[in-house]
Amino acid sequence: MAETNKQMITVAIVEDDEEIRNVLEILIDRSPGFSCRQVFENCESALEPIQKLQPDVVLMDVELPGIDGIDGILKLKDHLPETDFIMLTIRDDDDTVFRSLAAGATGYLLKDTPPAKLLSSIREVTEGGSPMTPEIARRVTEFFRPKPDSPLSEREREVLYLLCEGHNYQTVANKLFISGHTVRAHIKNIYRKLQVSSRAEAVAKALKNKWA
Repeated sequence: MAETNKQMITVAIVEDDEEIRNVLEILIDRSPGFSCRQVFENCESALEPIQKLQPDVVLMDVELPGIDGIDGILKLKDHLPETDFIMLTIRDDDDTVFRSLAAGATGYLLKDTPPAKLLSSIREVTEGGSPMTPEIARRVTEFFRPKPDSPLSEREREVLYLLCEGHNYQTVANKLFISGHTVRAHIKNIYRKLQVSSRAEAVAKALKNKWA
């Protein structure tokens, strides 16, 4: 029985390596339940079309000519509130990982991720998860262990950690079993204590000072 459009997870790819682009496109398009909407070789060519496509998931390389993948997410995130971004890269240094998460990436995978794991990760983000290569996940967890000089409360650190994983206000509320109103109150306190005005700024400052 053929999959209906409603069951399809639509994916866009931003990747400058032609061979990798082709492999990803074939893998996604030939896998039941997935549809590759469009592929782009750089962010400049992707920005406007992706906003029109409104894909469920964008696979984004980090190192791209011109606008890099992290800045690409920053430019797209506000226009695509329902789209999840997964970084698919060879870069595994802490700075790149955390800047990607602060920009709004929901997942972070290395390019040697097996095809089956890549597909399951794409499905996972559409179900509210935050897939990461195991080594990356361990480092993120370690980085977010409470620090004694953090100005944030334990609950505020939990909220900020989930924001860094790419969760929105509602999924943060669901995971912590609190109301959306309470989440907003915590975020307001986080912004006030860190003297910032956005999620990206809050995550970046907490990471820089190891407060989260």
